Formats: sequence, structure tokens, C-alpha cells
Amino acid sequence: MTTESNTQPWWNNDLQYPQRWKCQAQQRNGWTRCNTEISSGNLSLGKMGIWTHPMEKINNVSEFIFWGLSQNPEVEEVCFVVFSFFYTVFLLGNLLIMLTVCMGNLFNSPMYFFLNFLSFVDICYSSVTAPKMIADLLAKNKTISYAGCMLQLFGVHFFGCIEIFILTVMTDDHYVAICKPLHFMTIMDRERCNKMLLGTWVGGFIHSIIQVALVVQLPFCGPNEIDHYFCDVHPVLKLACTDTYVVGVVVTANSGTITLGSFVILLISHSVILVSLRKQSAEG
Repeated sequence: MTTESNTQPWWNNDLQYPQRWKCQAQQRNGWTRCNTEISSGNLSLGKMGIWTHPMEKINNVSEFIFWGLSQNPEVEEVCFVVFSFFYTVFLLGNLLIMLTVCMGNLFNSPMYFFLNFLSFVDICYSSVTAPKMIADLLAKNKTISYAGCMLQLFGVHFFGCIEIFILTVMTDDHYVAICKPLHFMTIMDRERCNKMLLGTWVGGFIHSIIQVALVVQLPFCGPNEIDHYFCDVHPVLKLACTDTYVVGVVVTANSGTITLGSFVILLISHSVILVSLRKQSAEG
């Protein structure tokens, strides 16, 4: 079985012409061969082939190169100013929310309790990718180490998943407050809020560790250029020198289940809240 993945041309300043990397994986009698070909147009610059057993993991890539948002220096300078401004505003806004909750001693309210942690996770989630992306806008070489890439991939899915779960939990808090106001403080006590918050972190960890585990076991023996501005699963999968169809399906199913499940819960909760409010208005 043979699979091929081609990246788009990139410019080499030393050779002054575009190069194309082609990584071809072949499987025969339980062994896998990765052929890496460097070419420019019709000119072949060389090949490299490595035979490995499925139980072995050959990784010749020690770092990845981002293509970034643009290859135009002027556009990158504009993007640097814009993204730096919005990232600063975003940080200050979330820090202000956290400071207000702490100074106002509002932790006894479940809504502010979750809102405080939502702001904290928001800061962590954006800080996983934004500082590196902003710095790369002015950098000549947009590189990241293999370990750094895996950590970034983990952080994006970890904090992103926690954020989704906290928003879902906050919807349940609103449901109890509106539909069962007399029992609100009994149902949403501090112990239950802590357990729900812990559940969001555990769920985020399980989701992200699955995503990372599926990627780190793949061999990377060819191109190392990521057509993105941060490390995410699908752009990295394109660089693996083996068949990633099954891994891609599992990754999509993992993220899709969480996203769709949370969306359905949010939809049902808000529908029940709206129906409850309508009944209360009709009753006067």
C-alpha cells in the first residue's frame, strides 16, 4: 500500500528556487518504507528511503516550521500590531473579571464561581498559541521543537475542552436558578460546584491526552513544514509518513463527540429555560 502527501512549494534563500518535498510511505510484509524525495519542478534533488517495522517508531524530525498567517512582511507587521492589541485587551478584560470576583467576594455565587474559572481558562487557552504566533510574525524562522509542538497541541485541546465544559456547566446553573429557584442554593452548593469544576478538568485531560497519544506514536521522517500558525492535530497528521486515515477518524470522532454533545446539552437547557420563562409569564 502506498500513500503520498505533498506540501506546497516553499522558497529556499540559498538555492533561490522553489522546492517540493514528497514523502511516500510503502508497506510490505509488515514493514514500512518511507521515501523522502526533494525536487524542484522536473529536477530531482535526491531521495531517502528507510524501512521500519510497525513496532518501531522512526522520527527524523526534531522541529517543525510554521508557514504562518502570511508570507508578506508588510502584512505580518500589520497583523503583529492588530493581534498584539487584541491579545492585550483580552488579557486585561479577563484579569479584570477575576479581580472583580475576588475583591467582591462573589465566590459564594455559583455563577461568579464558574465565571472566574472561565476567565482563567480563557487566558490559558489563548496564551498557548497567541504569544508564539505574535512573536513569529516578526521572526524570520518560524520554528518550534517537536516537544514544544506536542505540548502546544495538548494545551489547545486541554484548555479548549475545559472551556466548553465550563460553559455547559454554567448553562445547567442557569437552568436550576430559573426553573428551581427555591432549591437553587441546596442543589448548587459549594461541594457540588467543586465536583463539577473538577469534572471539567478531568474531562479536558482525557480528551487532550487521547489526541496527543494518537499523534506521538506516528513516525515523522520527511517534510516538517506545517501549513498553519500553531500545532494542531490535522496539520501535523499531514506530515506523518504513514497512513493516518484511522487516526484522523478517531481524532475527529473524539472532538466531534464533545462538541456535538455539549451543543445538544446547551440547546436542550436553553429550550427548557425559555419554555419555563414563558409559562411563568403566562401565569402572571
